[in-house]
Amino acid sequence: MQLSLFDHVKNVYSETSSPLDNETLYARVAARAGITEGELNTRSPIGKSGAPRSKLKRAIRWHQQTMKSSGWIEKTGDRGVWKLTRNGKKQLTKVSAKYSIVAFSTDLGVAIWGNCTNAFKNLNEKISLVLTSPPYPLKQSRAYGNVNVDQYIDFICSSLEPMIKQLKPGGSVTINLSNDIFEHRSPARSLYLEKLTIALSERLGLSLMDRLIWNCPNKPPGPVQWCSKHEHRFQLNYGYEPILWFSNDPLKVLSNNNRVLIPHTEKHLKLIQSGGEKRSADYSDGAHRIRPGNYSNATPGRIPKNVITIPNTCHSQRQYKARARELNLPVHGAPMPLALAKFLIEFLTPLGALVAEPFGGSLTTALAAEELGRRWIATEIFWEYLCGGAARFNNAVVNPFFSTVAKM
Repeated sequence: MQLSLFDHVKNVYSETSSPLDNETLYARVAARAGITEGELNTRSPIGKSGAPRSKLKRAIRWHQQTMKSSGWIEKTGDRGVWKLTRNGKKQLTKVSAKYSIVAFSTDLGVAIWGNCTNAFKNLNEKISLVLTSPPYPLKQSRAYGNVNVDQYIDFICSSLEPMIKQLKPGGSVTINLSNDIFEHRSPARSLYLEKLTIALSERLGLSLMDRLIWNCPNKPPGPVQWCSKHEHRFQLNYGYEPILWFSNDPLKVLSNNNRVLIPHTEKHLKLIQSGGEKRSADYSDGAHRIRPGNYSNATPGRIPKNVITIPNTCHSQRQYKARARELNLPVHGAPMPLALAKFLIEFLTPLGALVAEPFGGSLTTALAAEELGRRWIATEIFWEYLCGGAARFNNAVVNPFFSTVAKM
């Protein structure tokens, strides 16, 4: 990957603990970008006066001023010497609300640097599935920011509304959320999930299909310091996250459990091979009955339960994080495991369907759709996350105006 000049300016500052004067900045950016000393110092007539200036040095200073206006660097008091601010050490580059810029594309999808509420307004194609894990309403905000719980319902509804208008009849919306949100200074859990469920039905006309449970065996527990440890022993540590599944037309829903069948157990296979049940029995006052010959038909697999057990980490995410760090990019703090996204996409969409992700993050939904032969469109407001996510696609064609990566 070849980074843009802005990348190099930003990375030079982020890798340097001490203040930088402009001449040092020029030299280090040139070294990173493969610019020779002759190219850096080549002068051309500039402006009405035609005074000879280095266009490359002017470009570097322009990017420097962009960082200044973003609050990332500040003067030290010495002329031409700048240093990173505290915010600059952790700040992400957020796109302006009025812009939507194609970052990169593949044969199946497109990633957009932009706000989902704008990017999806003029989409001229029907969406089969919206699959997202939006920022949770956490008290302690992550690097990408959070909306507080009081504003969360409006935030989610307004974000999804443009996509719901483009949803194909029988299309689905799945939202991975946190069950670990508490009332202020209380061990009582927030009712925001219930309020959001009702709002999505009443405001956007969606029908609740299921509350899927993502069982995360290795997921770190929630705010245990307050609710579960020390002097407070009020709560159990939670081990799952809910996934709300909605459709705009339940009778035409595109889901099909045949696409996600799992292998039979050894015991069940032996039962089929032996000709099925040999006994008669009634359970739960006749609600469940067993008769001779039951389970004798060979089938390709069994239907999964709505409790989905998938680890919170995966090989694909580890690769993404390692590559992002190699490129000196911040790593997304809450990526979804690729296996979970793949399961939901395969269950809820046929081959070739369009999958949309309004909060792209590390682009896991997009990658899952790509690998499963579904078309996709993803939006993300932070430039750095799109850069790291682009590295996950071997066939990405990057828009040169995105100023991120040359062709990969």
